[in-house]
Amino acid sequence: MAVARTPRGRWIEEGLRALVAGGPEAVRIEALAQALGVSKGGFYGYFRNRDALLTEMLDTWEYEVAEGVVEQIERDGGDARTRLERLFTIVADTADGPVRGITADIAIRDWARRDVAVAERLRRVDNRRMDYLRYLYSSFCPDEDEVEIRCLITVSVRIGNHFQAADNGPRSRTEMMDLIKHRLLA
Repeated sequence: MAVARTPRGRWIEEGLRALVAGGPEAVRIEALAQALGVSKGGFYGYFRNRDALLTEMLDTWEYEVAEGVVEQIERDGGDARTRLERLFTIVADTADGPVRGITADIAIRDWARRDVAVAERLRRVDNRRMDYLRYLYSSFCPDEDEVEIRCLITVSVRIGNHFQAADNGPRSRTEMMDLIKHRLLA
């Protein structure tokens, strides 16, 4: 009876989980194999070495948080406000996901502070996000400065909300996020 191999994607997801938990130093083949409940021999059927895994982790993250999100939004069509609503929902729904989640985004941002190649990828992803937001906001907001303000607020709230610990007066965080969304779509 043949033994099923652990899929490549599971190694990548587990690598991203390890990255979130302990930074790039925590992405170790033996530890990943243990977390997956398999031997580390299966790893080498997919990856030459740890660096190859790290590259594929970044490739997966970059695709999923940039092109993958855009494709998902565009697939269902609608006007720009409808697509932005869908984007906000997808971002909220994937807040803790292993690839699209904010914790993976933050871990990669931290890694980028120490690695020029990762910093370049992060810049590319952030620029793709901003370009897509510009495209959407500019379809109903003719003022270029206002478009830039809305784009920066959108991205900043996505990243900064994770770090915000302050209370929101009489409103819940969910209510505040809803108010922000409605203001941005006005």
